[in-house]
Amino acid sequence: MKNNEAELIQQLIAGKESAFREVVSEYQASMLYLARSFVGDAIADEVVQESWMSVLKALPKFEQRSSLKTWILRIVTNAALTRLRKESRLVQFGELEDLESGKLSSDRFKPNAHWSTPPTVWDQSTPEAILQSEQLKEKLWQAISVLPPVQQAIINLRDMQGMEMQEICKILEITESNSRVLLHRARVQLWQVIEKFNQD
Repeated sequence: MKNNEAELIQQLIAGKESAFREVVSEYQASMLYLARSFVGDAIADEVVQESWMSVLKALPKFEQRSSLKTWILRIVTNAALTRLRKESRLVQFGELEDLESGKLSSDRFKPNAHWSTPPTVWDQSTPEAILQSEQLKEKLWQAISVLPPVQQAIINLRDMQGMEMQEICKILEITESNSRVLLHRARVQLWQVIEKFNQD
């Protein structure tokens, strides 16, 4: 960003168009991807538009206890969940029930945390060589699209946008231990896709 955040916020509150264009340019793609994690492609654009309206309305009350990006993405999460309720497709956070106990529902591990099925040996020389395959990329995107919404959101925020777990927890309003378990579950699913692709 060209401007520092405090200055940018003041410009946004003052209605400066260049500041709004800068923020949209910086955050629109992240907002859209996060919205898609919850509501899919069909209404993600509407959720993002609603979120921008909420951002502009709430900006004068923004206390800057988190970064502007974290705050905006939290608004997107709320807007997406509200929209799901309206569409009578309430997101199931029930998958969080067993997280506090630290249980992982992966059959890849024994109760003592050792592998029940060790990873297979890859034919290609490097993981990068495998991941360059367009066919594999398509399979990974398909696998991501069927993950539970919160897992999609975490994969997006952590592995694609490189955000810190503490920031992700604020956006999704979950504990850090829950976020790590959800990220692990999502990564296990994607790892299985990569392994299956490598075996075929």
